[in-house]
Order: sequence, then structure tokens, then C-alpha cells
Amino acid sequence: MKAVSSEKYEVMAEINMIPFIDVALVLLIIFMVMTPYLVKEQIKINPPKTKTHGADVNKHDLVQIDVTREGSYYVNGEATSAEGVYNIVQRRLKDPENQQVVVAADKDVIFDRVVQAMDAAKRAGATKIGVEVKHDDVTRRGARK
Repeated sequence: MKAVSSEKYEVMAEINMIPFIDVALVLLIIFMVMTPYLVKEQIKINPPKTKTHGADVNKHDLVQIDVTREGSYYVNGEATSAEGVYNIVQRRLKDPENQQVVVAADKDVIFDRVVQAMDAAKRAGATKIGVEVKHDDVTRRGARK
């Protein structure tokens, strides 16, 4: 008869990490997939409904108000002051009910200046006002390079 060696039944002092890592990665994936849905449920908004999907904006009828980091205002490329935004927008709005006004601002602009531009467009009669974030790669006339 052979003697049973004690090496066969040694106590393992290491923890097998592979199953632990597998479970951790599966949980990470679950949280990554579910987080956007949970965040969307927390924000209560009533999104607008459209009859067509991916409708293009008519660039010719668009009135664009640019607000630079320095606080300068441009309406369709025309430089103006904060008080002059109202007059230029009112002059360029041919169809206030359907024509779109977009406020584009640098990422570092003071929020109050964006609100002033939106208020001027609203006082001029615009009903469709949108906001666009403008980065440094945009020229002062609002046209992308």
C-alpha cells in the first residue's frame, strides 16, 4: 500500500480572483447600461412631438444669435450690442410663428448674457427659440470651419 502524501490535501492560502472579477465586470456592465435610463426617469420633461423625424433646419430662414466669451453679440454675423439684439432680430423675423431663432454661445460665456439674448428674441416675437453650445472652433459669423 502506498502512503497518501500530505501535499495532495494542502490548504490553499490564495483566493481565486477570476470568479470575483467576472461578477464585478457583469455588475459594472449592468450599472453602465441602466444608469442612462434611471437618469432620464428623474428628469421630468415634456419633449416636443414632430410629425417627421430628422427634419432639416432651413438655414436661410434661421436667425442665429452668437454670444462670444468676451460678451459680444452677433445676429447672423452682424455685430451689435446687448440692446441692439432686439432691433436686429425684430427686423430679420419675417415669420415669427414659424421662423427659428438659435442662440449659440461659447462654453465659458456668462449665463446671464445667454438669457438676455433669448429674452430679446422673445420680445421681438420669436416663438421657436433654441440653444446651441458653441466651441472655440466656430468663427464669429456662426459658420463652422
